[in-house]
Amino acid sequence: MKSMSEPQISTQEAGIPAGSARFGITASAAKRVAALKAAEGNDALMLRITVSGGGCAGFQYGFDFDAETHEDDQVFERDGIKVVIDEMSLELLAGGVVDYKEDLLGSYFSIDNPNATSSCGCGTSFSIG
Repeated sequence: MKSMSEPQISTQEAGIPAGSARFGITASAAKRVAALKAAEGNDALMLRITVSGGGCAGFQYGFDFDAETHEDDQVFERDGIKVVIDEMSLELLAGGVVDYKEDLLGSYFSIDNPNATSSCGCGTSFSIG
């Protein structure tokens, strides 16, 4: 596991107005969600981010598309795309940022989570101290 340090994405990069939102979306993530929505041909789709127990570090991130919101969902928006997070997951993601990366590991969504004290090497699971 690798130790987590201070967030690498600024609130400005994440599109978070000062003091207003509890979760951010980078321009790169918004652009990729828009492209995936276009490929699916469904403008109602939103990126749903969840946290569940599991993974090598204790909790794992989940990414999926959803066309509906639920009573306990919070919706965050940037550049016309929406990210949906349920309240339970948001407690573990508060202050975080979703990004879309393309590197030697491939292309993937990642979370810069200030609440995580450590994560696995690939960044798909994390623990909270």
